[in-house]
Amino acid sequence: MKRLFGTDGIRGVANREPMTAEMAFQIGRAGAYLFKDEVNPKILIGKDTRISGDMIEAALMAGICSIGVDVLKVGIMPTPAVAYLTRVFQANCGIVISASHNPFDNNGIKYFQGDGFKFSDLEEEEIERIYFEDCAKYEWPTGKDIGKMEYLSSIATRKYIDYIKTTIYSHLNFKGFKIVLDCANGASFSVAPQLFNELGAKLITINDKPNGININLNCGSTHPLLLQKEVLKQQADLGLAFDGDADRVIAVDEKGNIVDGDQIMAICALNLIKKDQLPNKTVVTTLMSNLGFEQVIEQNGGQVIRTDVGDRYVLEMMKKVNTSLGGEQSGHIIFLRHSTTGDGLLTSLQLLKVIQEEGKPLSNLASVMEKYPQIILNFKVKDKEQFFKNIKIEKIVKEIKNELDGKGRIFIRASGTEPLIRILLEGEDREKLEVISKGLREVIEKEDI
Repeated sequence: MKRLFGTDGIRGVANREPMTAEMAFQIGRAGAYLFKDEVNPKILIGKDTRISGDMIEAALMAGICSIGVDVLKVGIMPTPAVAYLTRVFQANCGIVISASHNPFDNNGIKYFQGDGFKFSDLEEEEIERIYFEDCAKYEWPTGKDIGKMEYLSSIATRKYIDYIKTTIYSHLNFKGFKIVLDCANGASFSVAPQLFNELGAKLITINDKPNGININLNCGSTHPLLLQKEVLKQQADLGLAFDGDADRVIAVDEKGNIVDGDQIMAICALNLIKKDQLPNKTVVTTLMSNLGFEQVIEQNGGQVIRTDVGDRYVLEMMKKVNTSLGGEQSGHIIFLRHSTTGDGLLTSLQLLKVIQEEGKPLSNLASVMEKYPQIILNFKVKDKEQFFKNIKIEKIVKEIKNELDGKGRIFIRASGTEPLIRILLEGEDREKLEVISKGLREVIEKEDI
């Protein structure tokens, strides 16, 4: 049973348990302990723009070097770039300091294997065992055996951009495209404009001035309203909104409409199916994805396989069924031919490639998928387990399932990174869903769990 790592690394409010500098120092030592006997061991570290990133980075690096393992520091860098650079620089593992789309006062620590895939549950449990059992307590090398740090920011950025470009045909460029980028004041604030400028797009960039506390603040993929307004104001061809660590992207079409992860996957999947380039004509997504996504893929001869929420479950299933495309409605999309994890910048290029190949505006491409109305409710709770054991909540959920009667669904899950219960209601009639959600909210709030 893991005590520090959740569904996506270690997360918490920075400078509060568990996300303290002391924990970062010790978890750095625990992770480095795994590789101390390798030849010239090294760990690559990147971070997003949160004010607490410097503190946690310094503590992690000190812990790693104190075991005798070297650190490759790439500075502010998208999470998927860290996964890629871990492979390129042949590091034993990579670490990202980020809380992704969460508020600025949160932070996190996430480990990648040397091949760029996230650590498995077993590997995270082994780090925790070393941490809690203090296995490294006698490992204090001195003299020439202490680890050192190498700073690779500029060369790392160049390598990542050059690689991302190779994922689209070399003759493609985006001259003639007017694009608005929303960098969420996060890890993409520098690299995304550089990439799109080099590809010839006419750019308008917003939320690209991070100050340590404005990451994800009313901007980015979780708050695309500003982007919608800017696309219309600039009469742009489309807009792209990343989250704080740039592993997600949400698009906005030329009419100002949001194009979410389901629609982006549908656009890319249909293009790949048409070219017979999608293995087994299969896309993997989660239980949160819209029913309309499943329908349009099946209507075009493909199939959709659903997993639990979380990109690690999507990736596991993609490997199991041997397909190259999977992702989540949130815009976390994995193109396994090109990347080991979700990558907002890479996804953006794949989407633009399809727009260019098809010669159609984004609104037209997105319209192939009919979206069923969805209502998502978030409830802050003190005890997630008690929520699922509550008799009154259980009763109303059963009633809702009967009422929807196969023409919709209710799906409930506990957030893996926040003290939240998330509820999805989906069906053919939005008004009916709103009535149902109102009654459900009243019951849940009355229970005060």
